[in-house]
Amino acid sequence: MITFIRRFIGIVLIGGIVFVTYTNATINHNPKLFIFDDVDKIGEHKVGLVLGTSEKTVGGRANPFFVNRIEAATKLYQAGKIKKILVSGDNAEVSYNEPKAMQIALLAKGIPKEDIVLDYAGFRTLDSVIRARDVFGQNDLIIISQEFHIKRAVYIARTLGIDAQGFVADGVSMTFNARTQVREILARTQAWTDVHILNRQPKFLGEKEEII
Repeated sequence: MITFIRRFIGIVLIGGIVFVTYTNATINHNPKLFIFDDVDKIGEHKVGLVLGTSEKTVGGRANPFFVNRIEAATKLYQAGKIKKILVSGDNAEVSYNEPKAMQIALLAKGIPKEDIVLDYAGFRTLDSVIRARDVFGQNDLIIISQEFHIKRAVYIARTLGIDAQGFVADGVSMTFNARTQVREILARTQAWTDVHILNRQPKFLGEKEEII
């Protein structure tokens, strides 16, 4: 009996490792043709979707992921590659508002307020991507985040029939990045499962607010 249990546990562990490896490899390699880090090489789209992250680190310092995403969105807007910027993030608590923080940062960069659209229900990447289509009416767009995140976001979008390209914001040092990279391994497996098996939908949809 003990031998059987050990074998069963071993099979489950091996199966889990194979599944995680497969899903990560699929998401890591599939969207490469649609991801750019050069403003001059990416096509023009009406809307750029900036994926949310905290403005500050746990220690209260400026979060480089946030800073670099804002800079990337600004570059695209100033180059005429996008006309509107959709900032999507978590607003689960009164004291924590990713979209508002992104709006303030973009205004400080000189982006007109009327060209910034706030999505307060982008609780996960999947939510942000689906809401960009189903709530804000965008079936093609540029998604803006760091490279590790962009691969997952573009994979989700294109699997769901959205003509998405990704624009890579500058990365950050390994001091900030190591834990994030580890979390991303499981996030990719979850994303693959969400779109291919569970058909998971956003936590909230609500009324349409089409960006025109």
